[in-house]
Amino acid sequence: MRTLDPMVEALVTMSEAQLQRVMKRMTQHRRRELATRWGLWAHAGQSIADDDWMVWMIQAGRGFGKTRAGSEWVCRHAAERGDLRVALVGATRRDVETVMVGGESGLLAVGRHYGPVRWRPTAGVVEFGSGARAYAYSAEVPDTLRGPQHHLAWCDELTKWRRADATWDNLMMGLRLGEHPQALVTTTPRAVPLLRRIRKLPGVRITTGRTHDNIHLADSYVEAIEANYSGTRLGRQELDGELIDDIAGALWSRATIEACRVDAAPELVRVVVGVDPPAGTDGDACGIVAVGRGRDGHGYVLEDASVAGASPEGWARAVAGCAGRHRADRVVAESNQGGAMVASVLRAADAALPLSLVHASKGKAARAEPVSLLYETRRAFHAGRFPELEDELCGLVGGGGYEGPGRSPDRADALVWAMSELMLGARGEAMVRVL
Repeated sequence: MRTLDPMVEALVTMSEAQLQRVMKRMTQHRRRELATRWGLWAHAGQSIADDDWMVWMIQAGRGFGKTRAGSEWVCRHAAERGDLRVALVGATRRDVETVMVGGESGLLAVGRHYGPVRWRPTAGVVEFGSGARAYAYSAEVPDTLRGPQHHLAWCDELTKWRRADATWDNLMMGLRLGEHPQALVTTTPRAVPLLRRIRKLPGVRITTGRTHDNIHLADSYVEAIEANYSGTRLGRQELDGELIDDIAGALWSRATIEACRVDAAPELVRVVVGVDPPAGTDGDACGIVAVGRGRDGHGYVLEDASVAGASPEGWARAVAGCAGRHRADRVVAESNQGGAMVASVLRAADAALPLSLVHASKGKAARAEPVSLLYETRRAFHAGRFPELEDELCGLVGGGGYEGPGRSPDRADALVWAMSELMLGARGEAMVRVL
């Protein structure tokens, strides 16, 4: 727990405008003292408690404060060691100069609080008052890292590196000065091989975080950016800092789903709710997905109303609620987990539910293949964002198998039942009408 004097406690809770006014009235010595006490200002994820690691990766969304964290880490070590040699590695030399060195949160802006600091662009080196030096390198020219040796390395936006593996390997082979060489990686995640490789290194420390975690960002900015991108693949990657992989052989890709996303469905002529009932109350979720067919003949996912851990009565009420909200003219439920029980609990929740029970004669992936083709041919769309459902879709592998989250793709299966009934006439499955 932080131990703060009353003055510092007050400063931490001030708005940016209030803080600037107070700081102007302080002596230069006091301002410098406060500025160098990074632990007071850092939010969770911008610092690390232990030092027993060789690679620390901050994998976080934009605006999280990755650059500031990197600059503070380098400047703190530079102030303590006059013989320090640091490698600054960016996607391009310009990225190093404009972000890592000269940016608003770069070494020059942060370093001046610790003492004199100077950038020599011709030599590509930052010189600190202590005598420490930080050298600029570009991932476009990995051979420049052959030969030089360093105590520390700061690698920024690693997933943008053009010649990533060669740059990383040359860097690590030269990271051999001192008793405890270390590398800090600050990056927004993308599914590139080097990022996955580093994450598997023994003893690597990984910090994850979201744009929203940065308490110093304006609320208006966070609200606007989340309103536009929250729940999309781009938002989950660039704002939430998630590493989102496409699985080899998956029936759905992230790119396909994004291409089939719309803000809202058009006028609908029919709505079906698909249901994948759970086997019990402590296992899989009950998949509940509403799908509508527009006057344009296309299918639109309207809602993922799936519930987990609910009793039969609980998930039956969720099904009835979803059907009522969308005025569904049909509920299609898989009957393999006890057809009579499924019909009974759904009827108890709403006796007027227009219900069809479907018996699955194929595996989940096989049933999903014709539905995935609807997306490929732009006949099926998502009217909104459904992250959990989309993760499951992208985990269904052609030819059988599931590599997504959870034990079973319950949400995806519910979508397949609904979309099959709506767009394919549930062909290939045995259907029993319940009047």
